[in-house]
Amino acid sequence: MEYISPCPVETALNLIGNKWKFLIIRELLDGKKRFGELKKNIAKTKNQEISQNVLTSNLRELEEAKLVLRVVYAEVPPKVEYSLTPLGESLNEVLNSLKNWGELYAHKS
Repeated sequence: MEYISPCPVETALNLIGNKWKFLIIRELLDGKKRFGELKKNIAKTKNQEISQNVLTSNLRELEEAKLVLRVVYAEVPPKVEYSLTPLGESLNEVLNSLKNWGELYAHKS
């Protein structure tokens, strides 16, 4: 997928512009998580299940964009952890700004 656009806002939206990616990043801002933890925590937040395929696809796209790091441990059964890269962690400010704006909007409505 081509992420880079002449418009910086479009580039950002190409990278993180769907609800699942926002929730994945938000979860990983708290630290490393395994696949099952991500799936469970996102379901709690949204009161809606995220399918295994959708979560896998979004994690792969975030990994390809160098926002998420996937580490596989040589264990039986295999252990896989996901975490944010430093570039992914830089999205903390963006999410905080969106959170603050969302709260402002909710109070004004």
